[in-house]
Amino acid sequence: MNKMVALLEQFSGCTTKEIKVNEPMSKHTTFKIGGPADFLATPSNVDELVALIKTAKANHVPFTLIGNGSNLIVRDKGIRGLVIKLASQMANERVEGNTLTFDAGISLALASHKAAKLGLTGMEFASGIPGTIGGAAFMNAGAYDGEMKNIIKSVRVLKTDGSLAELSNAELDFGYRKSAIQGTGDIVVSVTVELVPGDKEEIYEKMADFNERRTSKQPLDKPSAGSMFKRPPGYFAGTLIDQTGLKGYTVGGAQVSEKHAGFVVNIGNATCEDVLQLIKDVQAKIMEAHGVHLEPEPLVIGEE
Repeated sequence: MNKMVALLEQFSGCTTKEIKVNEPMSKHTTFKIGGPADFLATPSNVDELVALIKTAKANHVPFTLIGNGSNLIVRDKGIRGLVIKLASQMANERVEGNTLTFDAGISLALASHKAAKLGLTGMEFASGIPGTIGGAAFMNAGAYDGEMKNIIKSVRVLKTDGSLAELSNAELDFGYRKSAIQGTGDIVVSVTVELVPGDKEEIYEKMADFNERRTSKQPLDKPSAGSMFKRPPGYFAGTLIDQTGLKGYTVGGAQVSEKHAGFVVNIGNATCEDVLQLIKDVQAKIMEAHGVHLEPEPLVIGEE
């Protein structure tokens, strides 16, 4: 316990925000699932982020970066070490003509509304995607035929050696729900998007249309991690699941949404194990019925 107290003191010296101990990750994921993190920090700026990471490394403490937890499934035993949450605290923006630079913690919805207010078009597709812009760049988030790769000019990252670097769109090598940052250990600290001037009224109309479609079709009234499966080549995951009669299929507190089969929702005290078992069951049934492998989209993290 003395070691925990000493670590808490060191981490507390890195940031103006309170360091939380044994913090339930269910409070920090949109799925409302996940056991405790040993420590959870919410840095206010890049300097605090760097200080937290340096302190963790100096003490050989593993650290995990999250945004607002919208595309994340945390295991029931929680996360060992330090969880660093980059959300609303790191949400500043800078404007230079048609180019906007956002800190990694800003929500996509807020970023797209800021662009709309400036009369800049190209970001409307992102207005209803839950999550931060840092996470969206990391996984090349997209919706309604739009993707982050189409608007990102560059991304600023904190590299594993503690240095900051700027990566161009080409260097990010975007693919379907992936980028070159994945697997490198680089941490997105800001994202620069390049948009084009447009008609404000048309921009807001397009955003309203996308959000109405999302609200009418998706189970936004229940906790989830967004779309559960990536789109398999030549198919739509939700359609395959629906055709196989799996809408409403339930394991514990996890359920294939009755509103949209591409979503798995938490209908009450679902555990990570419930969700993972449901995923396996759906994968097996879709493979048996259609010969198609479904790959989960959310990231699963935590102690097994």
